[in-house]
Amino acid sequence: MQKTDIKKIDTENIIEKMFKAGAHYGYSKTRRHPSLAKYIYATKNKSDVIDLEKTSAMLENASEFLRKLGAEGKIVLFVGTKPEAKEITKNAAESLNMPYVTERWIGGTLSNFVEIKKRITELENYQRDSREGGLDKYTKKERVVMAKKMEKLARYYTGLLGLKKAPDALLVIDAKAEHIAATEAKKRGVPIVALVNSDSNIKGVDYPILGNDGSVPSVKFFTEHLVDAYKSGQNSVPQN
Repeated sequence: MQKTDIKKIDTENIIEKMFKAGAHYGYSKTRRHPSLAKYIYATKNKSDVIDLEKTSAMLENASEFLRKLGAEGKIVLFVGTKPEAKEITKNAAESLNMPYVTERWIGGTLSNFVEIKKRITELENYQRDSREGGLDKYTKKERVVMAKKMEKLARYYTGLLGLKKAPDALLVIDAKAEHIAATEAKKRGVPIVALVNSDSNIKGVDYPILGNDGSVPSVKFFTEHLVDAYKSGQNSVPQN
């Protein structure tokens, strides 16, 4: 079988999987962003139907970028704070030992990373002292105050533990919902890979993937596909 035939079959399989996951469901036509008009297949019952053939090409472009990052051992920060994306985002990031944000994006995470790193280090030190008995030197009242402060830090920074420098790329679920993160990434020149629906402006996204970003099966399909791409890049590097 020729390579072109194999590639065609692979594309057809991916499109079929996307369709089963409900990736073709866009928002109502009235919410459509002009930058995505050419990626809409049709409008049915006033709702846009996404052209999955074009989405498959966008997914392959993003996957190739993730494979490159994997081969180079780059750091990808996963961002997904909407309810449908939280658990999927966390699981995907942890499968690659990557940082993640599943609670509210803290302004300055990229644009003022020096300050963010101080909070990460503070949480790391507290957790280490807690394990090794380093908190015994404090009074009970002081420990209670510290515990309350660390509980708040843990909520927002647990996914960033171990992050020593700004990430090399962002993988975002719903760039419109995560517009603060996307804006910071763009200003710092950090490439953005993002799953977006028909209401998003993709002009500021380096590797947009148009698909249903509000459905668990759809979000899971795209996220797992990108994680697999990163892993394939890792596996392409000869082991010493």
